[in-house]
Amino acid sequence: MVNKKWLSLLGLAIALMLVLAACGGGNEAPAEDPAEEPTEETEEGTEEATGPQAGGSVVLGTSGEPVTFNPLYSQDSASADVIDLIHASLLASDENLDMVPSVATDLPEISEDGLTYTLTLNEGVLFHDGEELTAEDVKFTYDIFKNADYTGPRAGDFTELESVEVVDPYTVQFNLSVVDASFTTRLGYGILPKHILEEVPVADLEEHMDYNRNNPIGAGPFVFGQYVDGQYIEVSAFDDYFEGRPNLDKVTFRVFADTNAELLAFETGEIDWMILPATELATAETYDHARISSTLALRYDYIGWNNDRAPFDDVRVRQALTMAIDRQLIVDSIMDGRAQVAHAPASPLSWAYPDSVTEFEYDPEGALALLAEAGWEPGADGILEKDGEKFSFEILSNDGNVIRKDIGVIVQQMLGEIGIEVTPRQMEWGAFLEQINPPNYDFDAVVLAWGLALDPDPTAIWHSKEIEAGLNNISYRNETVDELAGGNKQIVDQDERAAAIGEIYEILAEEQPYTYLYYPEQHILLSNRVQGFTHHPRVNMYKLNEWYVTE
Repeated sequence: MVNKKWLSLLGLAIALMLVLAACGGGNEAPAEDPAEEPTEETEEGTEEATGPQAGGSVVLGTSGEPVTFNPLYSQDSASADVIDLIHASLLASDENLDMVPSVATDLPEISEDGLTYTLTLNEGVLFHDGEELTAEDVKFTYDIFKNADYTGPRAGDFTELESVEVVDPYTVQFNLSVVDASFTTRLGYGILPKHILEEVPVADLEEHMDYNRNNPIGAGPFVFGQYVDGQYIEVSAFDDYFEGRPNLDKVTFRVFADTNAELLAFETGEIDWMILPATELATAETYDHARISSTLALRYDYIGWNNDRAPFDDVRVRQALTMAIDRQLIVDSIMDGRAQVAHAPASPLSWAYPDSVTEFEYDPEGALALLAEAGWEPGADGILEKDGEKFSFEILSNDGNVIRKDIGVIVQQMLGEIGIEVTPRQMEWGAFLEQINPPNYDFDAVVLAWGLALDPDPTAIWHSKEIEAGLNNISYRNETVDELAGGNKQIVDQDERAAAIGEIYEILAEEQPYTYLYYPEQHILLSNRVQGFTHHPRVNMYKLNEWYVTE
């Protein structure tokens, strides 16, 4: 009865949105298996005959606003999308998730004992102000991660890094204290200009908006232009980009209140690219000026429970919450069937994806039994109570993301069926991040997603040392997880390391610090005038310097 009722209600809601705005959905998009490989379509064969064309511009849609343009401090996709265009890194990941050289001429040379990584830089790589990027800039950047005053979220990625040495202007050496099997994947952060930032104390760097917000200088393919809050961000081609000038002259990120407005702008030709909600696939397929590219994202979506706040500090309560949420219904209705129910914080694209873990199926009666065991009984009004306190909480998500809004509403109704009072609320992106992240941690539950790192090391999200200033914002603590996570990077054999990480996944699947919702497919809607696009499982603006337009 619950399933039929909610499918009916969601159908009515979607129909209403279509009448009002001819669109709907959310910022994320999904599915069970990768669809066809992205193809580069042509108009009347022109592009095949002439190849990439120089000049022109594109407008990209987004419903999230960036927080910072400094790659050492960002932890949101809206910031990362712009950062990827402005900054250059030693290494990057290709569409197959393999590390490839970028500013470095090749992958690192690793010493026999696994403790020294040596990289040679391309000569003549310039920052946007004309200064050359050298090994000094690399050392400056990576020394920040090791500085005691670093306030960003990635210090935990570099606990094994002992020192960075400049061998000569184009050779840099990373010295580790112990073997770190993940270290090559840590070499993909954007390089900062020492000559601009060396006088800024590391303790002040996160809030140094003269650089982070107003005038970021990188060595990437595009130069920062301007950012008007709530409206747009502009970047332009860097003529001296070391891999060759981009084909496009200008790229504009246009900010929308939500993805409904974004899709309407695409329909009328105001934007050329957007992340398409799964619920709008059928609508977008009718556009004769556009095409859709789909691929399995390196990501999972989840509801995070604040483990430091009652009643979410009780594992039985967290398990019961998961059992009371029909995740398959969420996949079938909100995600239009284009996702796979998740049971662990890993991606099917990862070599460490577990063969099996504990799975909590949809079972409202079983959830009530667990809650009763934890001391929760129905009150006079039907709401569960314990020690005179009602089971009532708020679930947060970010403005503009219609899918997360829909998840909040359906979770409110599902949990209401078993006597739990839930209030969904959406917040402006910047304020939302400030509220849920350190030092505030002011939330009961959040609907979010993790774009996963190339290496499956779970330390950054799940180790208790990451609670104070890292990414473990739900304050999850488990001594066994700490021990296994702390040692996993020293296991060189991939099969043995996968087994150790698998033990962590099993504990996390059993204890449900998150309710793991689904592994999504991402759908990109792009204008037929945009060519050269390659769909990356994790990087939204992948190789945008190779895109071009046909008029």
